[in-house]
This record gives sequence, C-alpha cells and structure tokens, in this order.
Amino acid sequence: MENDGKELTSAAEDYLKAIYALDSEGKRATTSALAERMRVSAPSATAMMKRLAELGLVERSAYRGVELTERGRLCALEVLRHHRLLERYLADSLGMSLDEVHAEADRLEHALSEELEARIDAALGYPTHDPHGDPIPDKALRMETPSSRSVADLDPGDTAVVTRVPDGDPALLRYLAEIALVPGEELELKQSAPFGGPLTVKTGNGEHAIARELAASVGIA
Repeated sequence: MENDGKELTSAAEDYLKAIYALDSEGKRATTSALAERMRVSAPSATAMMKRLAELGLVERSAYRGVELTERGRLCALEVLRHHRLLERYLADSLGMSLDEVHAEADRLEHALSEELEARIDAALGYPTHDPHGDPIPDKALRMETPSSRSVADLDPGDTAVVTRVPDGDPALLRYLAEIALVPGEELELKQSAPFGGPLTVKTGNGEHAIARELAASVGIA
C-alpha cells in the first residue's frame, strides 16, 4: 500500500486499522487507547501518531487523540479489505476454522498485492462478509453498516440467525463453535435471568447459558 509514493510500513497500517476500529466502536483514538490496543508503550503510540500526521493520514488534537483523514480512512479500509478477504479465503478454500483465520490474515494482509487481492475476490465470488460475519469493503472501498441487533436484544421465545461473532479471541471463538453460536446458525432465547443474570439460548446442540456481555457481542438477523 502506498501513500503519495511512500510505502507504509505494516506497523503504520496496523495503527490505521486500530484507529478505524476505535472510531467504529464510538471510542476516541487517544494515546492510551491506541497503546492498549496495539500492546505497545505510550511513547511508541505517540511516535506513530506523529508519523501518521506527518503523512497526512490522521489529524491530531490536544486531549482528543487522532482522527483519520479521508486518505487515512481509505488506507485503513484497504487493509481491512485485505484482511477480511484473506479470512474468507482461508476459511472457504483451505478449511481453516474461525479461531485460526484472524491471526493468519493479520500476518498476510500487508503482503497481499492488489492483483492477488482481485484474483482472490473473483475466485470466491466477490464475498460481502468474512467468516465472522463482518462486512468486507468492496473494490471501491465502500462498506455496508452491520446490523446493531444482538442476542442480548431478544426476548424469551424469540428466534434469530447468528450473523456476526467477535473475531479477536481464539479461545472465545472455539467456545462459540462448540455451542453452535456462529454465523449461519439458528437460535432461540429460552430464558433471561433477572437482575442482569445470564441468558439461556437454545442452539443446534442444546441449551447454553451465556453472559449478557457475550450475548451483546453476537450479532443476529
């Protein structure tokens, strides 16, 4: 990926993706938030924020962290497109599981050429979502807004189909696969415990009690 003739490092691309993710979650991309997400020291995060600002990819403001410029947003979306297309390819063509594809795509996304990206896209039939249910930016870097409904929004007796699961925790993804709470699977909310207690969902392999926080992270349609 290039920006005005200067090739971005993989670290810079990772920061742009992290800033985009924080903004999508309604959070400010402050030094502390970026340092925590990138698992680096605050001085390292500050140095990269300054570098990205020099490249015209972010705008810095006192006490508010950074915001992506339009060029920065497009760079972040292109990295995200690479990542999610790779996840789809690894799952569909190589049979890798949900808990494996994220880390592999993280390693490969920076090396993917535009030509290979286009070939993978065509070979997969131009997919619109990755294996976790997140939308894939299209060739023009347009991306649909995912539904905000989650399992936590259901009432007892309601049924739904899982459309999205969190993608960053392999252990959590293995657990969700074990209880058949993954994209494409149907579920029914059987019980909602009072006073913020767990929810009981019925999936294809039985009934399972899950925390409300987890339920809120599983998207449905």
